[in-house]
Amino acid sequence: MRIKYFYQLIASHLSILLVAFLILSLLFANYVEDFAYQEKAEELESYGERILEELEAPRPGSNLQPYVSILRAQNINFIVFDQQSRILYPVSGAFPPVELTQEEWNVIEGGETLVVKRDVERFENTVTFVALPYVEGGRLAGGVLLASPIGGTREMIAEINKSLLTAIVLALAAALLLSLLLSKLHVSRIQRMQKAAAMISEGKYDVNLPESKFDEFGDLAQDFNQMAEKLQKSSEEIEGLENRRRQFMADVSHEMRTPLTTIAGVMEGLRNNMIAEEQREKGLRLASEETKRLIRLVNENLDYEKIRSNQVTLMKEEIDADELLEIIQEQMQMLAQEKGNRIIVEAEEGQAVYGDMDRLIQILTNIVKNSIQFTENGRIVLRAFREPKAMVLEVEDSGDGIDVAEIDMIWRRFYKSDVSRGSGQFGLGLSIVKRLVELHGGSIQVKSEKGQGTVFSIRLPHK
Repeated sequence: MRIKYFYQLIASHLSILLVAFLILSLLFANYVEDFAYQEKAEELESYGERILEELEAPRPGSNLQPYVSILRAQNINFIVFDQQSRILYPVSGAFPPVELTQEEWNVIEGGETLVVKRDVERFENTVTFVALPYVEGGRLAGGVLLASPIGGTREMIAEINKSLLTAIVLALAAALLLSLLLSKLHVSRIQRMQKAAAMISEGKYDVNLPESKFDEFGDLAQDFNQMAEKLQKSSEEIEGLENRRRQFMADVSHEMRTPLTTIAGVMEGLRNNMIAEEQREKGLRLASEETKRLIRLVNENLDYEKIRSNQVTLMKEEIDADELLEIIQEQMQMLAQEKGNRIIVEAEEGQAVYGDMDRLIQILTNIVKNSIQFTENGRIVLRAFREPKAMVLEVEDSGDGIDVAEIDMIWRRFYKSDVSRGSGQFGLGLSIVKRLVELHGGSIQVKSEKGQGTVFSIRLPHK
């Protein structure tokens, strides 16, 4: 059976209050009853002492009559008895002789006052009675017994219990009202969390619960908001990854489509003898170049994934900076001359770079290729110099430069600086460059302005 938490709270509050009120009322009623009987016994004992004083007067019994009238007006009876339990006073009109038990006689004979708060057997009605020892001539002569029905005391206790019950009912009513308000407050906070959880289950992470340091609900709301924030970030990251995946597939398809189309056209022309004899060599060379381009694209993708997943192991060593730059100069010289560019090396002798030789060549080759692509009839300077905490390798060109808004985007795979013209393709080269530099524990920065050339600065830590 399903019971709402709201009703569970109210039931728990009221059950605790009922148990507490029941225990307190029982304790209070018992205390009041004992107190009332104790007060009645003390009152009887006080009258008994006065009667004993009269009995010890020169003419015993002569002054007891006024006490009879006074005590009867208060519904109190008394007798004077001897050691054989015979009534000495009053001679008539009193209740029958009272048989005391041996234990009760022992109390009186010990010179102490016997107090019986409730007696239901030896009298016509239930009474409270006391018996005081009466000593005459230095020896026990009997005693004085005073008795009062407990009806009045019961009426007083009943009245007190009635008032107590009324107070309990009023307190429960107030407690019920307060319980309703508090339960509604707690349930409303839980309902807000339930609504927020439902929104998250629907993929809506933009939720914010009120936070507080007052209780555990506030802590839970804070944890819930942090969870929602992390889920929102994860969702955005997943969406971003999905968008990049789609873009990557589109870029790869676009990059492969052109060489595949060229190769297919050349093969079809050769098979159907649609290419003239003098053009066949050119067609085969074109197909070979496009095949190499496809292989390079596949290898770059594989290389990028290895680097990204940390599957590349670097073989670091001390490398002469001028020697490294001269190797790049020799490899790129012919490509640079095709566009009228000059490659200049500026490096002090004896300066060393700590890194993987093959990977550093790969890094610089990619950067220089991009510099050649964007530079015509200019110069490309390869520079190396030492800083206190790092060795700096720079590639500076006098080419077209890169728009400031595009600098952060050139590290993306297949990014093109001018899509409308189909030129300025950075491909995978710069993406690989950045990953390799980071694997070396270094950093790479780009400074460029449109039409003012570009400077790539690589900082590699010393050994």
